[in-house]
Amino acid sequence: MADKASRALVLYGDGLARFVDPSSTHIHSLASIASCGFLSLPHAPPESENERIVREFSLLLDASDAYSIASGLKPKGNENEITTLAERFMGLKAALVTDNSLLSSFGKLIGLDVLQLSEISQKSGSVPSDATASKLLRLLGFEGGKCLDVSLYDSVFVHIGVDDVNLGVIDSLIGSIMRMAQPGSEIVSRLHLSLVLSYGSVTDKDVSVFPVNALQQDMNPKFAGLIPRQSYTMRGEKTRDDVRHYCPMLVAQWQHAVTRKDLVDTLSFEALKKLSGNLVIPADRFIHEVAFKLWKAPKYGA
Repeated sequence: MADKASRALVLYGDGLARFVDPSSTHIHSLASIASCGFLSLPHAPPESENERIVREFSLLLDASDAYSIASGLKPKGNENEITTLAERFMGLKAALVTDNSLLSSFGKLIGLDVLQLSEISQKSGSVPSDATASKLLRLLGFEGGKCLDVSLYDSVFVHIGVDDVNLGVIDSLIGSIMRMAQPGSEIVSRLHLSLVLSYGSVTDKDVSVFPVNALQQDMNPKFAGLIPRQSYTMRGEKTRDDVRHYCPMLVAQWQHAVTRKDLVDTLSFEALKKLSGNLVIPADRFIHEVAFKLWKAPKYGA
């Protein structure tokens, strides 16, 4: 555990998990020093692509009730039931960086300051410059290699979709951030970095390609009952009946000398399935894991 509260940068590549390949060197380098795993999602209702984007982001922030109210899935008149991230997590100051207008509206609804990705991002040709990483880190109080006593935000969520950039942009951005957070610097001791990549819209073909319950599927039915119900299929003592057992989000979390390193050396579905230390947790527990590192929530899980 760190001796001071961390500040979190979350890079969320919405729909970009499919495009990771050997050329994504900085992404794989991050995974090789990080604690990796899967974030399981529920089955999706009939929805548009923009609705999927907002719904899945709401899960990452454990704000699906707010999404249900905002989207009309719950009766109107419940707007007063929506609580902000600051109300739920001990005054957490958080920002969302995105160019998606619907996601911007939802972010404001749950108390996030919203910044435009297009304004934050500065490009040299098709590759982000170090200036993009510097701007993001400055929001967290990291400037000139120093950690300022006061920061605008405790956490910054950066939503990058397939319509915004290609995976190479995220890969280059991670490389810039890692260069600025070298061991021995003030930044590295306080920065908690998360990379989350989702599969976006899924089809029936994905069921057999990216399953997370393969152990149960492959086992002789006579012995299937001997396997205890996995924790990601539960909420408290109740079963989550809508768990989607395929196409989870891929996540790598890193903070120097704080997060555990597992055996993953590449950020791929197969590598995480065989070697990750965190295995599978529900996507709505992600924000609780991050908030714990910021001293804004109790520890989730073991």
